[in-house]
Amino acid sequence: MKRLVVLFLALVVLGGSIFAGGKTDTDSGKIVIGYSQRRLAGSDWWKTMVQGATESAAEEANVELIVLDANGDTVQQNADINTLINRGVSAIIVNPNDPLGLTAAINAANNAGIPVIAANCALDATLARKIYGYVVEDEVAGGATGGYLLAQKFSEKYPGVRRTKGVIIGGNPGDVNSENRAEGYMKGWTQWNNDNPSKSITINWLPLQYGNWLPNDAMPVIRDIATAHQDLQVVVSLSDVMHAGIVQALDAAGIWPNVIMAEYDGYQTTVKEMMDNPNGPIQAMTTNEPYSQGWDAVKMALRAINGGQPEGTVYVETSSFGPEDAAKYYDPSLICINSRKVKK
Repeated sequence: MKRLVVLFLALVVLGGSIFAGGKTDTDSGKIVIGYSQRRLAGSDWWKTMVQGATESAAEEANVELIVLDANGDTVQQNADINTLINRGVSAIIVNPNDPLGLTAAINAANNAGIPVIAANCALDATLARKIYGYVVEDEVAGGATGGYLLAQKFSEKYPGVRRTKGVIIGGNPGDVNSENRAEGYMKGWTQWNNDNPSKSITINWLPLQYGNWLPNDAMPVIRDIATAHQDLQVVVSLSDVMHAGIVQALDAAGIWPNVIMAEYDGYQTTVKEMMDNPNGPIQAMTTNEPYSQGWDAVKMALRAINGGQPEGTVYVETSSFGPEDAAKYYDPSLICINSRKVKK
């Protein structure tokens, strides 16, 4: 019988990590995988990622998954990884809170002969060489498919328009996620122009803006941009967690109905909005598949345990779609899109 013992979010909270009683070493013959999560509180996205890991392990025979939550504390995450090492786990999945801050813990896992798999957030290059592999979405490629679709949708809404203005809003200055996704959207728009020279649309991209991945922080940023640029027609949100603030800002500036908007992440609330208003501003969605990132990280851990060769970066499959396909991706029982469960 397939079994899973998940020591997760349930019993004893101690020092920022979540522990549970019971046998957690390898004496029982189980394959024990440790999972060090950077934070869970306040993030349905990360909870979905952990759910993917949990269900991935559940379908395997004789696998035990231990999940520890560092609660956004790098010191605690180092301690959590050392706890997993001391419990004798066979592999460790880590969603790092700080790309450089886990040097001591990664070195300790290496010394113990325990393979490490990074998921979602990258480790610094000096540490990336010391791990078995890294599971993530290809943000540039995903953004590019979204940017391509966005240009197509703009052409359909505004046939004959050959020049426009756009803005992209991401998280924090210098963060790799924002830079990669923004690069992808701009590349995708350019590629659409190259593929459709007779309809090519020159877009003036304003400087990349930042909303700290929060709706309340994104709102004044977009409000100021929209007020200063009443001819703004294209808006890209690099995470639809900022959606409510962006909509509020564009509406206050009086340009929301005229905007073509693309979003990145795949929250079901935004998908529902696309379904309910197919001719509305939101015309392109790109998924980043937290469930699949957790799922695939467990499968990679098992390959490492079974003697596989280091794999480097492995990308999960993502999707970009418009309102006409939103119903296919909508599942009210989920928080984020899980393409593994998409209706075929």
